[in-house]
Amino acid sequence: MSQMHKKSTFFTPLRLLRIIGKTAVLFFLCNIVFALTTPQEQLGRLTLYNWLLTGRDRLPYGEQTANSYNLSLNNLPAMFASHMIHQQKKADEFRIILLGDSATWGWLLDNPDTLAGQLNQLVRPRADGRIPTVYNLGYPIMSLSKDLLILDEAKRHQPDMIIWLVSLESMALEQQTVHPVVQNNTHRLEPLVTAYNLPLELKTAELTAPTFWEQTIVGQRRPLADLIRLQSYGFAWSSTGIDQTIPHEITLRQSDLAADTRWQQFSTPQDLTINDLAFEILEAGINHAAETEVIIINEPIYRSDGANSDIRYNSFYPRWAYDQYRELLTSHAAERGWRYIDLWDAIPADQFTDTPLHLTPNGTKQLAIEINQQIFE
Repeated sequence: MSQMHKKSTFFTPLRLLRIIGKTAVLFFLCNIVFALTTPQEQLGRLTLYNWLLTGRDRLPYGEQTANSYNLSLNNLPAMFASHMIHQQKKADEFRIILLGDSATWGWLLDNPDTLAGQLNQLVRPRADGRIPTVYNLGYPIMSLSKDLLILDEAKRHQPDMIIWLVSLESMALEQQTVHPVVQNNTHRLEPLVTAYNLPLELKTAELTAPTFWEQTIVGQRRPLADLIRLQSYGFAWSSTGIDQTIPHEITLRQSDLAADTRWQQFSTPQDLTINDLAFEILEAGINHAAETEVIIINEPIYRSDGANSDIRYNSFYPRWAYDQYRELLTSHAAERGWRYIDLWDAIPADQFTDTPLHLTPNGTKQLAIEINQQIFE
């Protein structure tokens, strides 16, 4: 009887309420401390990749997470910690990073078929004995400001050369604040905007810094869960090498085009100036790279020969806008002394897949050969 009495006394309603109350207070305090210290980036650097798990060949991005063993997140340290670039740089390594959009990332391509994978098969040891290794830091959605943030984090990994693939869409002013990586890293973007006097308004609805509540554990529960999911998907990635679901049949890019001259906010053809494009962000990236050599490449586009191809090159670009963009970029690069290569027409039209920028494995190989010849040979 005495033992039963003690047990029933232990679980009295009052005692349970006290336990629940103390737990609630502790959880509340943990949320306050978490919001004040904002440890998300430090947590992102805690990783199983590159020691227990194989480092990823490209930054994590995924729309069909269960089948691709991948997911999209906005924690840049976590993205880099999962990438193979996070490994210790070798003494004889010449480290090259690629920046760009989904074409550089390798949409609809297996890792060996991406631009980085193809270049790694072509480059040879340098005259100084260092061995070039190309790292794929491209990331889907076209935006120079997104590339600038990736470049900023990449500097921690000692690149020796940066190859930055750009296109007209990535230089559109409207594209600079739409990327989730940009919108969720205003604390990283703000010092760059200040340092290089960039024409980006940080007080817009898109770039509003998170509230105190949004910085708590409760407010950050989805990003925190994504950090755990990224680690868990690493086991399947390490055993299969799959990080993208590639369909058996691919719907090809448009060949017959609308008789439409619009591009971004421009409804009719007009004279573009450097102020209409994000040249200042491109220049900020080159300056931010400091002593690291940056090579700008105007990436290849699909050139239609179908209906209205006299008006538009493809579904992305009317001829008037794209031709002026090329002229502006060529002249601006020459004035600034940038190393610039224009490869806009380097790849045949039949080597493009679902968009005017995405290439087949063979088209990517041709691009890698062109880049290798112009830069490394």
